[in-house]
Amino acid sequence: MISGKLRNRRDQRGVFDILNMILLGLYALLCVLPFVHIVASSLTSPEELLTKKFVLFPTEWSLDAYKYVFSTGKLLQSLGVTVFLTVVGTVLNVIFTTLMAYPLAKKELEGRRAIMLMVLFTMLFNGGMIPTFLLVKALGLLNSLWALIVPGLIGAFILIIMKNFFQQLPEGIEESAKIDGCHELGILFRIVIPLSLPSVATISLFYAVGHWNVFMSAILYLNKADLWPLQVLLRQVVLVTTGGLGDSSNWSSEFVPPPQTVRMAVIVVATVPILLVYPFIQKHFAKGALLGSVKG
Repeated sequence: MISGKLRNRRDQRGVFDILNMILLGLYALLCVLPFVHIVASSLTSPEELLTKKFVLFPTEWSLDAYKYVFSTGKLLQSLGVTVFLTVVGTVLNVIFTTLMAYPLAKKELEGRRAIMLMVLFTMLFNGGMIPTFLLVKALGLLNSLWALIVPGLIGAFILIIMKNFFQQLPEGIEESAKIDGCHELGILFRIVIPLSLPSVATISLFYAVGHWNVFMSAILYLNKADLWPLQVLLRQVVLVTTGGLGDSSNWSSEFVPPPQTVRMAVIVVATVPILLVYPFIQKHFAKGALLGSVKG
């Protein structure tokens, strides 16, 4: 009788697993289909795109949209701005977040609780758009890429993840290093950070995605088109047909790609690079996020 109940439970668990896989598969398919449509539309010939409203696999391939997009340096210029923001901004974010999270992880630090309360306060309340704009203006950062980096050097939520990860490291390791004559910065850079690579990879991805997708801050603080990151340029392309993106002087009017194809090509160019980064840090990402969220 007991074996029969166990068999029924196994059968029910098997049915549940199958239904769960089907539902998750359908949900994943719904998430992937729009991106597949965007990629396929950017590679579809104008004639096919005019006859088909929804394309998943082109029958007539064409790279005219990408040739048109890269016919001038405007997209490459915006791509360079975004890469600069992502690389430089992420490096500075990780450095400043680590330098603040490490001492806050020390229980003997005086005023530690008060500092953490102030950090948590910023997660719930902020000065608002206009006061922040006035502050950036007063600092002389308008029309400068540093306006997109300096105000957000340390993220409160990410700081908490990093601090919690540091708190879980064995205290004996640091004590042994101090006995050997290693100072605090030496302990941080030679011992703590090498042991914290999963957490560093996690916060790096958070910061990098934020810099790559920066939009509102760029709209507020940058008035020069030469400083536009990719997302602002993409907005311009979506709102104003091709947005003057390509060099139409090299194209006859009948061979200029349709605006819809150009939009799809720009979306692909703006999305694929950051997607290619994720597989390289995937193994560290989940581990770092979990380890940094166990303790409060």
